[in-house]
Parts: sequence; C-alpha cells; structure tokens
Amino acid sequence: MITVVTWNVLHRIHADNWASEIADRWPGESDRIAAVTARVRKRPERIIALQEVSGDQLASLRLSLPDRVFHVLDYPRVPRPRRLADPLADRSESLVLIADADARLLTAEPFATDPGKGLLAVEADGITVVATHVTGDTRRGPQLARLAEVAAAGPSILLGDFNVDRAVLADALGPEFTVPAHPYGSVPTRPRTAGAKSQFIDHVVAHGVPVRDLQVEDVAGESDHNLVTALVG
Repeated sequence: MITVVTWNVLHRIHADNWASEIADRWPGESDRIAAVTARVRKRPERIIALQEVSGDQLASLRLSLPDRVFHVLDYPRVPRPRRLADPLADRSESLVLIADADARLLTAEPFATDPGKGLLAVEADGITVVATHVTGDTRRGPQLARLAEVAAAGPSILLGDFNVDRAVLADALGPEFTVPAHPYGSVPTRPRTAGAKSQFIDHVVAHGVPVRDLQVEDVAGESDHNLVTALVG
C-alpha cells in the first residue's frame, strides 16, 4: 500500500497576477513559503505531489527535507510579474514529487500544448505514480490523452490539479480509469466565491489499483487549494 498526497501550493507570481486573496493574506512571501514547507515536512505520506512550486519554495523544501528524494520537472515557461514587483529570488516553476528512495523516475515532460503544465512519473512498488497539472481550457484534451497513455501500461495512479470536476475528468480518461468522489461534506479542493468552475478539481485517479480513504484537508489559507490524501493498494 502507498499513501499519497497532492497539493497545489500556489506560485506567488500567479497569485499576484490574478490578485489572489492569498497574496493579500500573506504579504510576506517568505512567511508563506515557510508555512507551506512546515506543513509538507509533517506529512507522513510516502508520495507527495506538489504543483506550482516556485524556485524559492523548492529550495526551502529541499533544505527542510534532506532525507527525502525530490523528482522535479522544471517548466520551460517561467512566470512573469504583470502587476507587482517580483518578490522571489527564483521565480521558476516546477512540478515536484517528493518520495522515498525506492521511487524510480520514469519520465518528466512539459505538455506540448502548454509549457507551464506537465507530468512527472515514478515507479513505486510496481505502481506508476504520475503527478500532473493540467491546463484549464481546451488544451487539456491532448494533455489528458497523454496522461492516459503514460498510465495505461499497468497499475497506476494520477495525482494533481486537473482543473476540471470528477465527471469531466472521468469521461475524458475513459472507463479503464476510476476517479473517486471526494467525501460528502468535504471542504473544496479549490475554494472560490465567484464563477461557475467546479470547486473540486484536485483528484487521485486510479488505473488497475484500488484507492481508499480519500480525504480533503483544509490548509488554513496557505494556498488557494486544499490538499488531497489517499491510500492506494
């Protein structure tokens, strides 16, 4: 059995560019980075998938978790400030899998349709574990097709921010994949007060392996996403 967690930790440049309330809540980004790192450091899961990881956040995580193995996809696209001054020493953006030493890297690739999104896959105990961040518009079609291709060879799970609800994701991936429902009464994975977009867009998807105990954990405003945990196998 493998315990997993996925969390979009929110890149500060995206927060500033989109005038996120998280940026207002945390005017000092170094304080928020420290809070995110402290939360991740306490996680007991074997596999931790993180999206929107800034260079500053990644450096903090590496320093705090010296005994864990980091698999990292650095995106070709680097976020650029559009409204405010850059608060980061390193504004690169990465997709990150933090794992134990037994997790073997399989592939790390940005999506052809969006150089700021991608997938990162490792093998752990015979299960392919894929972290991903999918674009929230029509570019997602080829991205989801690529994810299905990577995961279809055997038992696998997909972890990440898919930017769509469970029904849309299940329909796109096909009947060989299972998208477990978030428990009734869960806090949203992506809380929002406006717009028609789903508030449940972060998922743990299974292919040929059971997923149990799916939970959403409130991160107390450290990011605009809450984290999702599950037990696989």
